[in-house]
Amino acid sequence: MPIFSQLMFRAVHWAARRGLREEESFSSDAKKLEARRTGIRGETYAYWYLRRQGYIFVARNYTPRGIKGEIDLVGYDGTTLAFVEVRTRTIREDLPALPELSVTREKQHLVVRTAQRFLAERHVGECPCRFDVMAIDNCPGQPPVVRLHKDAFSPQM
Repeated sequence: MPIFSQLMFRAVHWAARRGLREEESFSSDAKKLEARRTGIRGETYAYWYLRRQGYIFVARNYTPRGIKGEIDLVGYDGTTLAFVEVRTRTIREDLPALPELSVTREKQHLVVRTAQRFLAERHVGECPCRFDVMAIDNCPGQPPVVRLHKDAFSPQM
C-alpha cells in the first residue's frame, strides 16, 4: 500500500472527523449548495479511502460527450477495472440514510451505458470489469461510516 495514499487518507479522514457537512442552512438554494459540497467531500473521501485500499484510478467524474451520465471514479482493483458510484447521505433523526439504495435501476442503466462509452473511447482491451457502489453515511460531529459494495450490480439488465 503506497505511503502517499495512506498519508493523504489520514489527512482527509482527520478533516472529516466531525462529518462531511458544514453549518446548517435554511434557504433552499443554500441547502442545494451544501448538498453538492457534501457530495464532493464524499467523493474525495471515497477516492482516498479506495487509494488506501490499493485502487489505481484512471478517471474521476468521467462525463462522456453527447450522452447523459457520469461515473464518479474509474480505477483498477488489481486487474479488474472498477466503475465506482459514490453515494453520500447525511443521517438525521427524521430520515434514514441507506445511500446505496438510491442507485436505482435507471441509475444502474445510465452507469452501464456510460461505462461502455468509457471503454470505447479509451480503447480498453479485454479486461474484467465490475460496478461498485460506495455508501458513505455522514453523521455531523462524527467521522463518516463507509460501506463498499464490490460488484454491486451487473451490466446485464
